[in-house]
Amino acid sequence: MSVSETFQSLYDVVVRLRSPGGCPWDREQNPSTLRGDLIEETYECVEAIDENDPAHIAEELGDIFLLVTMLSYMHEEAGLFTVAGVLTGIVEKLIRRHPHVFGGLQPKADSEGLTSAQVLDNWAKIKVEQEGRRPKNSILDEVSSGLPPLDRAWKLQKKAARAGFDWPGIEGVIAKIREELDEAREAAGDAEHNGMASNEKVEEELGDLLFSVVNLCRYLKVEPSVALRRTNSKFVGRFKYVEQQMKAAGQEMKKENLDTMDRYWNEAKDRK
Repeated sequence: MSVSETFQSLYDVVVRLRSPGGCPWDREQNPSTLRGDLIEETYECVEAIDENDPAHIAEELGDIFLLVTMLSYMHEEAGLFTVAGVLTGIVEKLIRRHPHVFGGLQPKADSEGLTSAQVLDNWAKIKVEQEGRRPKNSILDEVSSGLPPLDRAWKLQKKAARAGFDWPGIEGVIAKIREELDEAREAAGDAEHNGMASNEKVEEELGDLLFSVVNLCRYLKVEPSVALRRTNSKFVGRFKYVEQQMKAAGQEMKKENLDTMDRYWNEAKDRK
C-alpha cells in the first residue's frame, strides 16, 4: 500500500471506532481526555528513540499517528475543521516557511548558503509578514509555558542567547553555578536551623541552581532532558544491581545496611 492509502486506512479505522457501532471507549473520548495520552505516547516515543530500537520507535510513532488522527477527527465531527484541512495546513506552512527550498528566496549565493540561524530568522519574519501573526511582546513569549520546566528553561535560555544575552565564556557559566550552589547551601542550612521552616527560600535557590546547570547544558549544546534521561537510566541500572546483590546475600535494603549497599553500588559503577 502507498503512504496515502495507508493513511486513508487509518482514517477509516478511526471513523469506524467513533461511529455508533464502534468502540464504546473510543466514542466516549474527547480532546480533553486524550491530552494526557498524547503526552505519554510522546515520551514513550522519546524513550524508544533513546534506546535506538527501530521496531519500538515504529510502534510508538504509530500510537502518536493514531492520537493525532483521532484528535483531528473529533474536531471534524464537531464541524470545526477537517483532518484533510490539518494536513493541507501543515503542507502549505512548510512550503511557505521554506522559500530557500521551494523557491522565492535568494540568499547571498544560493539556498545552500543559508545557515540554520538565517533559516530561523526567515521563519520568524514569514510568521509576521506573510501569516499576519502579531509579534510577541518579548521573544521569550515564543516559548510555550506548557513545556516541562526543564525543557522550558533550556528553550528560554536559547532564545535569550540568540538575542546576544549570553556569557562571553564558559568560565562565567561555571562560576554562576558555584555561586548558586553556595546560596542553596546557605538556604538549606538556614532551613535546617529553623526546623525546615524556610522551604520557600530553599525552593527558590534550588530553582536558581537548576536553571544555571541548564544554562551550562545549553552552552555546551547538550539537551538537558536527554542528559537527565541518560542519567536516570544509569541510576536505575546500578540500583537494580544493588537490589539483586543484596537479595543474593540475604540482606535487606535498609538504612542500617548502607555500607554494604554502597559497596555494591561501587561495584555497579565499575561494571561496563
